[in-house]
Amino acid sequence: MTLPPMPDVASDPRTRLAHEVATASAAVLPSSEPLEAGEAQPGTEHIASLFAAAVTAGLTGAVNGTVTLLVGEELVETLRTSPLGQLDVAAALQPALDAAAAALGSSVGAGAEAPLDTVVELQGGGFVAVPLIGAGIAAALLVPDATLASSLTAAQRAADPSATGAPSAPVEELHPGSVDPVSAIETMAPVGSAVTPPPGGASVHPIAAGRRGIEMLHGVEMEVTVELGRTRMAVRDLLALAPGTVLALDRAAGAPADLLVNGRLVARGEVVVVDEDFGLRVTEILDHSAVV
Repeated sequence: MTLPPMPDVASDPRTRLAHEVATASAAVLPSSEPLEAGEAQPGTEHIASLFAAAVTAGLTGAVNGTVTLLVGEELVETLRTSPLGQLDVAAALQPALDAAAAALGSSVGAGAEAPLDTVVELQGGGFVAVPLIGAGIAAALLVPDATLASSLTAAQRAADPSATGAPSAPVEELHPGSVDPVSAIETMAPVGSAVTPPPGGASVHPIAAGRRGIEMLHGVEMEVTVELGRTRMAVRDLLALAPGTVLALDRAAGAPADLLVNGRLVARGEVVVVDEDFGLRVTEILDHSAVV
């Protein structure tokens, strides 16, 4: 079975917008290879079951609605077993959500992982799914129809302040014909599953085994902390703190400072001054596998 085609990307504003949003998100999604946005498809009730995790975030500003990213088991497992310790899925996908929101002409709050069985309900009605494709389908971006309409309306009003109402094409036209949910999902299988190419020879490539791993995380931003030392204090002493109070730390003068990534100690070094800012000259790597 095959999926009836969506409206032509070049002519339908909602389909074109969904593709642009997915393209922006794909550019910064953690991956060991470049990803590209596939054809926009009508969302179905089965789509979430094909992926391992979902992260959703609410839009703020002139555009109302949400954006959701579905990712496969490979990325989830890579985040879980990172040599830097278990990484949060929502934090890793936040740049991709931010990019999607920017393409919609909005901004987005912090993403939160959502149970897979609630993803469709969170869309609030009809939605578009756009696969993000590398060697196979690595992820999918979900955008509610109402969000696309809100974005187009906001853009129209920005271009013509006298314009009112939504774009002329009704939301229903985004999903032409009768779509068999199972047929729609057959073209949306994540990496590791068999993929049925959609009509028209869209670029869904054979699965390449062993090409993904820690390289998927090379673009993920992490919090790096330099720690000079620590101490323990009673509550009464904390309450007595005042400007000028000196705290003795558990580190001798001249001893190296600790470099922590995601709370894990990976290196030590000397505190230096770089252009009037503090810096750290690394002198010792404690866990080489954590920083390659």
